[in-house]
Amino acid sequence: MIFKDREDAGSHLAEEIKKLSIEDAVVLCIPRGGVVVGAKVADELGTPLDLVVPRKIGSPLNPEVAVGAVAQDGSTFINRKLISFLGISDAVLEEMIEKEVREISRRITGYRGIAQYPDFSKKTIVLVDDGAATGYTMLAAARFARKTLRPKLLIIAVPVAPPETLKLFEKEAHKVICLESPEEFYAVGQFYTDFSQASDSEVLLILKKRRLPV
Repeated sequence: MIFKDREDAGSHLAEEIKKLSIEDAVVLCIPRGGVVVGAKVADELGTPLDLVVPRKIGSPLNPEVAVGAVAQDGSTFINRKLISFLGISDAVLEEMIEKEVREISRRITGYRGIAQYPDFSKKTIVLVDDGAATGYTMLAAARFARKTLRPKLLIIAVPVAPPETLKLFEKEAHKVICLESPEEFYAVGQFYTDFSQASDSEVLLILKKRRLPV
């Protein structure tokens, strides 16, 4: 399946989520592209929209190489084998985590205004992104949701992801929904006709119209 754009992916994703007949849910999405997908999902499910802001942790040798990710409360998912292979010490890793947490704090202020969330303990949280490759940011977000927000049910929903990433997701969530999961997976963008970058202004407009009051 090739999606026209993120809204198209969100519409297809919503159709699958509807089959679960979930009640009292909230969609939490990952900026920036995930907000466009999540907004469509929230609109079609008739649920509130909010966001979670994990950050990739890049290797100090090559920032484009992800060694893990961290969420706003410090919850992490770390590829320990890769960390060991690259010879990254615990002290250096901690410095990288702290740096990304500071950046997360800045982004949360810009996107949400405050870091505090409503009480989601009796709700179903649907975590949404526009796709996953390694899945590190989604895994950090899932750990944050479970540890800090403590929902009744946690669902990870993405349009595309490789099979090995979905196996990791299944360990962190009660339910995983993915529309396309081919063995030959190169990049999330290969499943979109239009995968142009979402802007901060687009994200802010979406949140202003749809998010939970905070």
